[in-house]
Amino acid sequence: MSGKDFDGFVVVVTGGSTGLGRAIAVETASRGAAVVVINYASSQAEAEETGRLCEAQGAKAVLVQGDVGEDADCRRIAAAAEPFGRIDALFNNAGVTKFAPNHGDLDAVDAEDFLRLYKVNVVGAFQMVRAARALLEAAPQPGAVVNTASIAGVTGIGSSVPYAASKGAMNTMTLSLARGLAPNIRVNAICPGFIDTPWFGKAMADDTVSRMREGVIRSTPLKAASTAEDIAGAAVFLASPASRHVTGETLLVDAGTHLGFATMSMR
Repeated sequence: MSGKDFDGFVVVVTGGSTGLGRAIAVETASRGAAVVVINYASSQAEAEETGRLCEAQGAKAVLVQGDVGEDADCRRIAAAAEPFGRIDALFNNAGVTKFAPNHGDLDAVDAEDFLRLYKVNVVGAFQMVRAARALLEAAPQPGAVVNTASIAGVTGIGSSVPYAASKGAMNTMTLSLARGLAPNIRVNAICPGFIDTPWFGKAMADDTVSRMREGVIRSTPLKAASTAEDIAGAAVFLASPASRHVTGETLLVDAGTHLGFATMSMR
């Protein structure tokens, strides 16, 4: 626990209704954030629960519906922080995928899949930074941007080829923005491995997800299937004063998967 190192911070979390986004929002609130702007695309009830959890930690929760793939929505999300005069930390966590785990099946995805994933995962993150730039620069310390990328963008594994490609693009964009926005804004990315959230259950049967989880535990050096809370700490670190001299970093948070990835069995 890092005490109240986010004391008074204004935080924006895209894709904050469930999973990693919720864990990040609640973690920042528990560490003293004054305001947490929670963006969601469609899950209003879940976003409201995230808001309640943040307020239980003493933060003011502001909910904003919007699709980060739309520039007007990004500007509206950023505008929700305007009454507070600044954004100390922007977590670009919103993301989508197409489940096509056999990367050799080139007919399982098409150009529209690439465009849809890039629109949210890459363009959406860029648009959020652009919309929030002035408020990030208004923070008393350099504003922090933390992008949720993926080990898929480093190793080419993951739910589909378009997904891995989009996360690789996000990693490269992190470097470009870190250079371009310094010294007033820091930009970093986390690259999680498997996260045990309901995300997989949206496209897979429960027994398939269970076998995947067991395969992850067997194949990772730390013998762990990470939870959202396991990953959130790394994301929040990159927005905290403790990382004030860190920018342009892509931090692997994958229980050691990158040390020797073994294909996860789905059988």
